[in-house]
Amino acid sequence: MRRVRTAIPELRRKRPMAWWLLLALLCYAGWCAALWTLQERLIFPGYWMRSERGPLARPRDAEVLQVGPGRVEAWLLPGRGVSPATPGPLVIFAHGNGELIDDWPWNLQPYRDAGISVLLVEYRGYGRSPGTPGQHRIVEDFVAAYDVAAARPEIDPARIVLHGRSIGGGVVAQLAARRPCAALILESTFTSLAAMARGYLVPTALLRHPFRTDRVLAGLDVPVLILHGTRDEIIPVRHARRLAAIARNARLVELNAGHNDFPQDEAAYWRAIMGFLRDSQIIAQTD
Repeated sequence: MRRVRTAIPELRRKRPMAWWLLLALLCYAGWCAALWTLQERLIFPGYWMRSERGPLARPRDAEVLQVGPGRVEAWLLPGRGVSPATPGPLVIFAHGNGELIDDWPWNLQPYRDAGISVLLVEYRGYGRSPGTPGQHRIVEDFVAAYDVAAARPEIDPARIVLHGRSIGGGVVAQLAARRPCAALILESTFTSLAAMARGYLVPTALLRHPFRTDRVLAGLDVPVLILHGTRDEIIPVRHARRLAAIARNARLVELNAGHNDFPQDEAAYWRAIMGFLRDSQIIAQTD
C-alpha cells in the first residue's frame, strides 16, 4: 500500500507536464498549418494590397511591354543618349514585395542619367499584371522580359545588370542562374526565405517559394554588389555578410539605415553603385 500512495502523487506531477507538452505541440502544428495556408499573403503582400494603390505613374518616355506567359506589364525606360546606333547597358530591376513598378522610375533616374536603360518588370498579380505571384511564375516572367530586352538593338546584351531590392534580390538571383549578366546588385536581400523561415521556427519543407539566393551566388562568377542597412530590422545585415562571404567576387557596402528607409544617404548609395559599375566595366571610367 505504501508503494501505491507514493506512486499517485508522482503520476499527478507527470500528468500536467504531459498536457503542457501536448498543448505546445498542438500550438506549433497550428502555427505551421497557418503559415502553409497564408504564406503567399506574407511573402507577396502587394498582391493583396493592389486595390489600395494610387493611380498609374508611368513616365512619358516609358515603353510598355507585355511579357511572359502571363502577359505581365513591364516598362522600358531608355537611358540618356541610347539608340540603335549607340546601344547602352541595361539594368533589370526587381522591387520589394510591398511595392509596384510605379514606385521606382524616379528613384532609378540616376541610372538613366548615366546612359543606362532600365527595365521594370511587374510581379504577377501586382498592379495591372494578371495572375497570382509565386517564385516560379515571377522568375519565368523575368526570363521572358530579359529575352525581349536583350534582343533590342539599343541594348548591349553584354552589359546587362540585374538589380533587386529585398525579395527582388531573390528574383534577380534566380534570373542570374538562368540568363547571363555582367553584374548583380543585391539590395537589402536575404540569403534565402528558407533561412528567414527558420527564424520563425518554420520547417523549410513547408516553403513553396524558398528563393535560395545563397545557392545561386555560390556558383555565380560575375561581380556582385551587396548593399544593406546596418539597422535593417526585417532582413538583418548578417544576411548580407553571409552572401558576401559566399559570392566569388563580392563587394559589400553597409549603410546606416533600416529596411524600409534604405538608403538614407542617397549620395553614398549612388556613389557605391556607379563606382561598382565603372569597376565592372559596365560604364566608362570618369576623370
